[in-house]
Amino acid sequence: MSTTSKKRNAFTLIELLVVIAIIAVLVALLLPAVQQAREAARRSSCKNNLKQLALALHNYADAHTVFPMGASVDLSVTSTGNNGSWGVHGRILPFLEQGNLANLVDLTVGWDFQSAIDGLKIPTYACPSDAKSDEARNPGGGKVTLYPTSYSFSYGTWFVFDPTTGRGGDGMFFPNSKLSFRDATDGSSNTLVAAEVKAWTPYMRNGGPATTAIPSTISEVQTIIASGVQFKNTGHTEWPDGRVHHSGFTVTLLPNTIVNYTHSGTLYPEMDYNSWQEGKNGSAGSPSYAIVTSRSYHTGMVNVSLLDGSVRSISENIDLSIWRALGTRSGGEVLGEF
Repeated sequence: MSTTSKKRNAFTLIELLVVIAIIAVLVALLLPAVQQAREAARRSSCKNNLKQLALALHNYADAHTVFPMGASVDLSVTSTGNNGSWGVHGRILPFLEQGNLANLVDLTVGWDFQSAIDGLKIPTYACPSDAKSDEARNPGGGKVTLYPTSYSFSYGTWFVFDPTTGRGGDGMFFPNSKLSFRDATDGSSNTLVAAEVKAWTPYMRNGGPATTAIPSTISEVQTIIASGVQFKNTGHTEWPDGRVHHSGFTVTLLPNTIVNYTHSGTLYPEMDYNSWQEGKNGSAGSPSYAIVTSRSYHTGMVNVSLLDGSVRSISENIDLSIWRALGTRSGGEVLGEF
């Protein structure tokens, strides 16, 4: 009798290890490309959000003949509540397909206890690259829970508002403003209206700077920040609020500027500053100056929208003089390509 031997096909251990190694190499090569593709999609979505904000501003101006005010401050009193005034985000709701929400809120009443916005996240106000935009804030005391905003509006260079005179800063928005297209004499294509910011940015507040001159060095900025007497790590967490540290930005510093500041033994690399919160919370008529920097999670740049409705990606290495010129509405600067 003859016997036949059956040959069994199988991988050897060495062959299996080689295949696993090849797969690992391919994953290592493909993963960065996948991540880049995802970030490109998020960046495109972010720019679309800024486009919607710019169009909402245009529609608001068309309906009201002026752009929305940064906040409404009663100049007849020396102190108003922290959260008494709605900012631009709340005023443009009807023009962001949020008409139903706009009908449920009262812009003449502080937003703290208006249940319509409790726990509500408005997608247009959140950059998909900003993971902290999903981190809601519950301030306690029965007040509404809010989601942060990744976009803020231009409050100008440095000076924000003087409640004793009603004079505002050089941006397109400030408390009690009634600005229109004709006030942007620098040209609508040379004037910022909105830009990216980071949710939950730390800042110092309530304490006037020793000088009203625009700071020109990081050392000067750190000294000014140190003049603040109250630390908060909640910047840009209250989208309805009109104060610059929540719904605005200034062009004092370049986008994504690192400002190292140590508070209570903890180093914070991205600090902001608001001297007197635009006449609120017991400032007794002191003018407000602010360093609230545009920042993003997109490498090397921030997205912005201009008054003409266009959206641009601005390098964090842009010349400071050009960046500040973009932040003013009527500075008379001559700008080339940026």
